[in-house]
Amino acid sequence: MTISDPAVPASASSAHALAPAPAPDPVLPLVGLRAVEFTHMVMGPTCGLVLGDLGAEVIKVEPIEGEATRTLLGAGAGFFPMFNRNKKSIAIDLRQPEGAALARRLAATADVVAENFRPGTLAKYGLDYETLSTGNERLVYVSLKGFLPGPYEQRTALDEVVQMMGGLAYMTGRPGDPLRAGSSVNDIMGGIFGAVGVLGALVRRGIGGRGMHVQSALFENNVFLVGQHMLQYAVTGRAPPPMPAREMPWAIYDVFTVKDGEQIFLAAVSDSQWQTMCKALGFEDLMADPAFATNNDRVRERARLLPLLAQRLAGHSAAELARVFEDAGLPFAPISRPQDLLDDPHLLATGGLADIVLPDGQRAGQTVKTTLLPLALDGQRLPVRLQPPHRGEHTRALLLELGCTPAEIDELLARAVVA
Repeated sequence: MTISDPAVPASASSAHALAPAPAPDPVLPLVGLRAVEFTHMVMGPTCGLVLGDLGAEVIKVEPIEGEATRTLLGAGAGFFPMFNRNKKSIAIDLRQPEGAALARRLAATADVVAENFRPGTLAKYGLDYETLSTGNERLVYVSLKGFLPGPYEQRTALDEVVQMMGGLAYMTGRPGDPLRAGSSVNDIMGGIFGAVGVLGALVRRGIGGRGMHVQSALFENNVFLVGQHMLQYAVTGRAPPPMPAREMPWAIYDVFTVKDGEQIFLAAVSDSQWQTMCKALGFEDLMADPAFATNNDRVRERARLLPLLAQRLAGHSAAELARVFEDAGLPFAPISRPQDLLDDPHLLATGGLADIVLPDGQRAGQTVKTTLLPLALDGQRLPVRLQPPHRGEHTRALLLELGCTPAEIDELLARAVVA
C-alpha cells in the first residue's frame, strides 16, 4: 500500500473542507475549526487545550507508543489528563514514509497546525510551516519553542531552565536560594500565548484570507513575567531584591501562624483597612498608637508591629480569623494545598471543576475532578466535551475520513504505521 500526499493541500481534496460547516454554537466560538497538533509535554498541549475548550476539533498526533506524558510519575503524573481533554488521538509513526505522508494528509485538512518539537525536527517529515503552507495560504501554524529564533534557539529548554536564566527563580526564592515557581508557569502561559497568537491570526485570516506562522517561546514568556521587576529597576535605579526580601510597601501583608499551628495570610493595605482590622479584632490600643498612625509609619515600625500582631493572633484559629476578615471586607487567604481545592466550595458552586475519566495508569477508568479554563463566555464555563483520549482512540475513524479503506487501515495497523 502506498500513501501519497494530496495534490492540493487544503482545498477540494480535503474531506474536512468539503464537510458542511457545523452550526454555530451559542457558547463555543471555535466550533467548525480543525486543529492538528504535533505536541508533547505541557506547552504544546496547553495551546491545543485552549483551542479545544473553545470548541475547535483538536486532533492529537501521537507516536505509536503514545505520548510520553501518559506514563510519567510524580509531578508529571497529571500532565496528560490535565492538558489533553477535548481532543481526538491518532497514533502515527512519522519515521515511516507512509506515516509521514498520512500526517501530511491529515495536516492538509487543518485550519491550524501546532507543534513544539526542536527547531527543524518536523521539516524532516514535510510537516514544517514552509512545506504545509505551500498552496495553502490560509493555514495558521503555531510553533511553541524554548526560545524565539536567535542565539539561544537550539538550546534545550525546560520550564526550570528558563526560570533560572530568566530571573523568575531569583525573584521567587530567598536571597542566595533561587527557587522555581510551584507550577509549570512558563509551559502553561507559553501555550496560552500561542493560542492567543492563533486567535489573532484567525481574525486576520478572516479579514484578508491569509494565515500566518505564530511563534511562542518559554524564555520570552518568562521574561514577560519578570518584566515588572525589570521596569522596577529601570524606574528606580535599584536592583529589585527577591520577593521574600522585598521592601514591603505595606506593614500588614504576611502569613501568620495561629492556633494549632495553622497558617493564614492577612493584609491591611490602607489606613482605613488598618482601622477596620483593629476594630474587628479588638486592637483599638494599636490603632491609637501614634507610631502606627499611617501606612508608612507602620512600614517603618514593621519589625516591632508584626511580632505584636503575631502574639495576639496566636490564640485564634485560622477559621475564626477568616470569618472576621471576610465579614469586615479585609483581604485574607487560607494556606491551601492543591488537594484542598478539589473540595473548594466556590469552585464547586460555580462549576470551576469538571469530571474527567483517566485514560492511563494505575487508576485508568476512574473519574476525577479537573480544572476548567478560568473564563466564562456569556456566563457559561467551557465544558469537557471529550475525555482525555486513549492512545490512537480515533485512528480508524480519522483514516476513514482521509479516504483509507478498512482493508488499508488494517494493513497500516498490522505494520505499525499507525496504532
